[in-house]
Amino acid sequence: MAITDWAGDSGGGVLDPHRPNPPAWSHMLASDVVRAVEPDTGGVLRRRRPATAPVLTVSDRFLVGQLDLRGVEFPYLLEFVRCRFESAPDIRQGKLAGIEFRDCALPGLYGQNLHTDNDVLLVAGTVVQGTVDLVDAEIHGSLVLRGSKLFGAGGPALHANRLQLAGALLAANLQAEGEIRIPGMRTGGNVNFAGALLNNPKGFALNGNGMQVGGNLHLTPDGSTGAPFRSVGQVLLASARIDSDFSLRGAKLAPRTEHSRPVPPDDPFYDPNATLVADRSKVDGNVNLDRGFASSGTVRIVNAHIGGSLRLAHARVDLSGGRETFRDDADAPRPGPYTDRSLHFDGTEVRGGIDARDARIAGQARFVDVKVQGSVLLDRAVFSNRSGDAVEGRRFTVGGNLDARSATVFGSLLLPGITIGANVDLRGSKLLAPGHYHRDRSPKPSLDLRVAHIGRDLILADSHAEGEIRIRRAEVGRETNFQRARLASGTNGVALNAYGVQTQELRIDVGTPPGGRVDLRHLRCAALADNEAVWHAAGGIELQDFRYDALTAPVGMDDDGRVTERLAWLRHGMRGVYRPGAYDQLAAMLRASGNEEHAATVLVEKQRRRYVSLADGAHVTRPGIHAWSWFQRSMVGYGYRPTRALAWLIACLVAGSVWFATIETPRESNEDDHLVWNPVLYTLDLIVPIVDFGHKNKWTVGGASQWIAAALVAAGWILATTVAAGVTRMLRRNN
Repeated sequence: MAITDWAGDSGGGVLDPHRPNPPAWSHMLASDVVRAVEPDTGGVLRRRRPATAPVLTVSDRFLVGQLDLRGVEFPYLLEFVRCRFESAPDIRQGKLAGIEFRDCALPGLYGQNLHTDNDVLLVAGTVVQGTVDLVDAEIHGSLVLRGSKLFGAGGPALHANRLQLAGALLAANLQAEGEIRIPGMRTGGNVNFAGALLNNPKGFALNGNGMQVGGNLHLTPDGSTGAPFRSVGQVLLASARIDSDFSLRGAKLAPRTEHSRPVPPDDPFYDPNATLVADRSKVDGNVNLDRGFASSGTVRIVNAHIGGSLRLAHARVDLSGGRETFRDDADAPRPGPYTDRSLHFDGTEVRGGIDARDARIAGQARFVDVKVQGSVLLDRAVFSNRSGDAVEGRRFTVGGNLDARSATVFGSLLLPGITIGANVDLRGSKLLAPGHYHRDRSPKPSLDLRVAHIGRDLILADSHAEGEIRIRRAEVGRETNFQRARLASGTNGVALNAYGVQTQELRIDVGTPPGGRVDLRHLRCAALADNEAVWHAAGGIELQDFRYDALTAPVGMDDDGRVTERLAWLRHGMRGVYRPGAYDQLAAMLRASGNEEHAATVLVEKQRRRYVSLADGAHVTRPGIHAWSWFQRSMVGYGYRPTRALAWLIACLVAGSVWFATIETPRESNEDDHLVWNPVLYTLDLIVPIVDFGHKNKWTVGGASQWIAAALVAAGWILATTVAAGVTRMLRRNN
């Protein structure tokens, strides 16, 4: 049955439902819609009859009074085309075949506990100046709001708590002034707000707390018009359950301008300016916040579960109100630090990966206790929170790589306690304008990787850091690489803090001398690659218990210049402060590679520096210490040059033999002995301790010869024991 020309006046025509004061010919009593179905029963509706047409169409009418189908079982599909309603239709507790409004004007719609066997449509430019109320409704089809305009008039634009849809919620290009309120909604299909504009600056633009979506949730650009999804006010999807993808691709989000409650001073995790809140949500597919996604408030997804990947590529989250340029040139404005977070993902589990390549984030990005099974890609991204924490990712767990190649970070990059399955790659990155601790305003590091566990490589090659690189007690499975890096120190005087690091290979062949102290204490590595620049660090190098097994470029057996060069680097790096461990380590490394001569050279230099240090701390005995050091170095090489001692023994033997050959034959100690005077054997007996050749105690010399004999005995003890010690060390090494 179709009603196409029902009016008290016979004018007829096409009605514009959005113009006030409809013409008289369009007027029709709303109650006549019901009476038209059962004219013979006075409007009393019966059960469905096979002879009755399933669709009742009303077009181009101004319906006077209220369409009252409350609690009525109405087995017809109602279709209104270009109709204007004087009062909000009342279909509460009704059971309908379906209802459609196409290009209509309504002052609201009462539909609590509605039950329909088919779709409910408000489409084709339908305007509702009031609330569409579908609380606890059950629709065995879809709710279609495509192209409609809902004006809440002080209340929600759509009030559909616990709405149940067998089909989908299709609201492409919807315009809503007021809250879209659908908490607890359940759908069997998609929820699609593509190209929609949701405006509720004083509260929630979309309230989907605890809703369950059987398909995808699309807050994306419309495929036909290209218009992006836009919201002013908070999009609340806490505890939502989405069986497929959740997409905000290309969406534009702005926060509410007024808050429902003040910021609690004791709740540091409250985000008052959040544009998206999806705490405890569960998404079985991907979460897409990419391809032009923009938010001027916090994006908050805390303690959530994402079955696919989290995509933020080319996203822009800017809390600066347009002041942030994401550039590091001198002319660029330098806003920050920001009071609000830009990204807040604490405790979220991502079964796939995170892709934030080329993203632009102004405000702190939090990834505390986040777990990612795949890789995290931050290549060419810019994180800006100058003088604050740009990224905080304590205990961040990543199954694959954490890549931030050519990224720029204004603020501190804090990743203590992270666990990375493969590489941390910050190649070519810039770490600028680090933050400060609130308690004492002391500087924070540019990069904090304390106690990190990295399965393969830590790469900061070609990177630039204005503050401290702090990797204390980190464990790196393969290589730690600072090749050609430029390290400054900020205001705390430390450029690189690698205390207690364990790694297979350490490359600290930096591009320029670090601007502060380099701390390598208790570091362990199998191979070391360095250069002159790192040893010329402005604050020196701390080397206590620094252990390395080999150099990546070994020292040749005949490369004396290389050893001399490394000794000069050591002196410069330690800034004249004597640290014996650095020399012992270098010598042990050379000795382990079979380079005994160069190891001895290092140990001789160690002793020389030791005596210089002793002399610097003395006053009266300083000349004596210098003399004794010179004597040991020149005579026996501090015991590390036994062949030099043997040469001195031979020289003493020759000199003594010549001296005693020129004197008169000395007197025999025992007149009963009749010996033949032999100056060579007498001298040999003097300079060789313990062994007695039968001459030293048989002759008595006097005058100068007596003093020369005593000097030869003393020299013999010193030189012979030095030779014996050298032979002992050689035998021990051979064994």
